[in-house]
Amino acid sequence: MPSVQANGIEIGYDAEGAGPPLVMLHSATSIGREDYAAQIPLFSRAFRLYLPDARGHGRTRWDAADGWSNEMLVADLGAFADAVGLETFHLLGFSMGAMTALMFATRVPERLRTLVIAGITTQREPRASVARRLMDPARADADPAWAATLARRHDAGQGAGAWRRLLPAIAADVAAQPLLTPRDMRRVELPALVCVGDRDPFTPVDHAWGIMRQLPDARLFVAPGCGHEVMVQRPALFNDACGGFYRSTEAVARDRATHDEA
Repeated sequence: MPSVQANGIEIGYDAEGAGPPLVMLHSATSIGREDYAAQIPLFSRAFRLYLPDARGHGRTRWDAADGWSNEMLVADLGAFADAVGLETFHLLGFSMGAMTALMFATRVPERLRTLVIAGITTQREPRASVARRLMDPARADADPAWAATLARRHDAGQGAGAWRRLLPAIAADVAAQPLLTPRDMRRVELPALVCVGDRDPFTPVDHAWGIMRQLPDARLFVAPGCGHEVMVQRPALFNDACGGFYRSTEAVARDRATHDEA
């Protein structure tokens, strides 16, 4: 599996398909191939997919002494795109990956053709409280199946048990990271799709609606009977929503592309 040097670290990633570039960012403690298992076969027919592992996840190693923050992930994303030769690209993110994607879009909207974000809120709560509960290392003792999943995802690339240091670092960053403002959001002048499950404990629907209202050119997709993992729990609905979005914005995305990196 390929990797590139970017922003001072070696970023492991998967790449698949052919077409315009689509970078897909996974959630905290996960990896792209698992978060997007139901999307990769379909999306790879229309796009060249890039699924980088975030620092501290999968094959992208992380030294706890370096600290950890979403600001680092934003810088990593820009450096990764440079390293694989993407001047402009479509961007899709879920949960932690959605916050990275949204922050990146507020900084350099000119690099993006479209934006899809799922399961994220720009407000502190309930995001910080839920993250603190879910990222508690003590949870591993009470839920050995979850601990085994994290070990399977991360031990080979990070070292045995390294994920136990990552969990509190993620929770601490969620509680302290600067919040995006309406002024920040107005800079995202590109087609965007905001996705949320109607039973998401992490992202209340009204928070997703607020994000949609603040972005200049956004749509909202609410998945019925669905929790946080929209693309996992309602894959057909999520895929249909994304497919319709990409088809309806194809001309705009083409205009935003400075060249074809396919």
